[in-house]
Amino acid sequence: MFLKLVFALSMTGLAAFSAEATSAATMKELNSSKMPFTLPALPYAPDALAPSIEQITMEVHHGKHHKAYIDKLNAEVLEKKTEKNFETLVSILKNTKQFSAAVRNNAGGHWNHSFFWTIMAPESQKSKVSPQLQRQIDAAFGSMDGFKEKFEAGARDVFGSGWVWLVKTSDGKLKILTTANQDNPLMDISPEAGTPILGLDVWEHAYYLNYQNRRADYVKNFWKIVNWKQVSSYYQEK
Repeated sequence: MFLKLVFALSMTGLAAFSAEATSAATMKELNSSKMPFTLPALPYAPDALAPSIEQITMEVHHGKHHKAYIDKLNAEVLEKKTEKNFETLVSILKNTKQFSAAVRNNAGGHWNHSFFWTIMAPESQKSKVSPQLQRQIDAAFGSMDGFKEKFEAGARDVFGSGWVWLVKTSDGKLKILTTANQDNPLMDISPEAGTPILGLDVWEHAYYLNYQNRRADYVKNFWKIVNWKQVSSYYQEK
């Protein structure tokens, strides 16, 4: 019954896909999006990441969960007539102390998911890490395998709902961070700051339909669909 309900809900959202905004190609583009915020289109078909992430999960995750964050964020900030200097998404994230918990949670949810869609790609479009990023990964973690091991451990250890991130620090080095709920390292409330270049959603809605309680399997399969070309591009952005 639950699966039938989820399927029905996802189908009702498919008609909206054609009216979505184009997904961001650069960090600057993502950060400069303005109110009223709109749902970015997926940069691939909803079934393109299967079997790592199934079509039904993508449809519900993108068309229902992500859209809900946007709708709630728009309602919250537009009703309160947010000042113009906070009209971009990143300006809200960097000033979450000045907003309600609802704005913080939904602005984070919108940014995190908009970013998340861009750093994945179908297995058939598998790309390589740039030499520059590979050098930084080797310097920070010893090797790509060493990095993946630490990233997976971070993802498994997030208690409840949250995210694991690979971030670039202000001096260009790499670090793995985790955040709870829809927080991210761009926020002024984050204990450690950094610019995300890779991230993984470990909320149950991101994987439960296919993996149930097997989060570790979901994390392992994530590597099959990482868009290293986009990740490398994010690393090189100033």
